[in-house]
Amino acid sequence: MSATDPYIETRDAWVEFPIFDAKSRSLKKAFLGKAGGAIGRNNSNVVVVEALRDITMSLSLGDRVGLVGHNGAGKSTLLRLLSGIYEPTRGSATVVGRVAPVFDLGVGMDPEISGYENIIIRGLFLGQTRKQMAAKVDEIAEFTELGDYLAMPLRTYSTGMRVRLAMGVVTSIDPEILLLDEGIGAVDAEFLKKAQTRLQKLVERSGILVFASHSNEFLARLCKTAMWIDHGTVKMTGGIEEVVGAYEGPDAARHVREVLAETRDQA
Repeated sequence: MSATDPYIETRDAWVEFPIFDAKSRSLKKAFLGKAGGAIGRNNSNVVVVEALRDITMSLSLGDRVGLVGHNGAGKSTLLRLLSGIYEPTRGSATVVGRVAPVFDLGVGMDPEISGYENIIIRGLFLGQTRKQMAAKVDEIAEFTELGDYLAMPLRTYSTGMRVRLAMGVVTSIDPEILLLDEGIGAVDAEFLKKAQTRLQKLVERSGILVFASHSNEFLARLCKTAMWIDHGTVKMTGGIEEVVGAYEGPDAARHVREVLAETRDQA
């Protein structure tokens, strides 16, 4: 690994959210539902949600890691830690490289301006320059198939149209570190297939991928290894087939094995 290569390293990293009104059962439930983890107390004896606990990982150029686990297990929180949105409350997290966090496809878009203008704005949010995005506008427009709607305000778009626009922008960039949380939906099957093909090319251009998904097939196509997150901790790491098998059982592992074989045959 050269000095300029991207890398990710966390050591015994914790992410905790304090709950100052610990008597509020509904508030605790809300935090647990959003962040996962467990209820505990920090060094100041404040009640906290332990969203992530003792996370140690080291990723370098070429690594492709899929995150598996139930909703609320901590996968999204881990992606936000790696993106710098959350700071570790204990331990350390070091991320070197240009990060493209793709969590909410609608973040960084303005409903009052046109689709064309939103292409630029969303690109800036993802770390691109205005000049870089201006050079990509025509290609993104062709991919979205939105035609004249691109000249209209985003508030006139359906949910599916917004997803098309956001996907066009997200998949046009060249990230060193790609942090991807699944959420591609509200589009027709034909466009989704087109988007997945484009997403695969985006992954190939990225230096490091960390991908949280419930689709074992997509994980098998995009990732080399997997990490099982459970209640804010790393329960297991290893090959995708091995980890998915431990998490979901032999049928899921067999499906992953078939997808991996198909992917090798296509290579």
